[in-house]
Amino acid sequence: MTWASIDLNADLGEGFGHWRLTDDEGLLSVVTSANVACGFHAGDAVTMRRVCDLAAGRGVRIGAQVSYRDLAGFGRRSMDVPADELAAETAYQIGALAVFARAAGSRVSYVKPHGALYNRVVHDEEQAAAVVEGVLLSGERLPVLGLPGSKLHTMAEKAGLPTVTEAFADRAYTAQGTLVPRGESGAVISDPAAVVERSVSMARFGVVTARCGRSVGVRARSLCLHGDTPGAVALARRIRGELESVGVRVQAFV
Repeated sequence: MTWASIDLNADLGEGFGHWRLTDDEGLLSVVTSANVACGFHAGDAVTMRRVCDLAAGRGVRIGAQVSYRDLAGFGRRSMDVPADELAAETAYQIGALAVFARAAGSRVSYVKPHGALYNRVVHDEEQAAAVVEGVLLSGERLPVLGLPGSKLHTMAEKAGLPTVTEAFADRAYTAQGTLVPRGESGAVISDPAAVVERSVSMARFGVVTARCGRSVGVRARSLCLHGDTPGAVALARRIRGELESVGVRVQAFV
């Protein structure tokens, strides 16, 4: 399936204290949805407030990027967290961000897992169900952003939550349509021209070339642009410009 329009999202607020990883202001001039770190893999109260203020001022939708509690590992280390604990911590993160979103005159519009949790809930039904329970516990029936065909989306749909399919501009795909693990060679696409070409292919035609060379279907309503890579803002602008030049409307999914 292809879409006449596509959302562009980026992971923002991934700093802590005086340390900043992403150019939040620059990316917010390009993207339509902001996945804001909620303090478990990155981010703190001041950072969350700042990013929410910036996003609201630009009309960018605010999403809670929930994670395992892993500041030291940036949320990229797999963890075996009991389901009830993961549900509570998911709700906790959404609630923390909601305070600053409301103060900025906006709201939390969706939820997206981060890092190891994102990859885990592709295939782990118990952890996926726990994330969904956490979304419901937060008191909002928020859309859940994730990979097409993931257990997360299956469990969200069973609970009556909206689901939004996502693709990645700069990540390599397996023949099964899942992401190549970051620890493997070639997992991240570093050639800007290739990233732009893949973005247009996924948005217009719903396909991407997997690492094995096969074309695989990618049904995406939102395209993730990573902000923690060199030249991220310039690349994001280039992707958006190319999408718009071929007639793809860039707009938020909510």
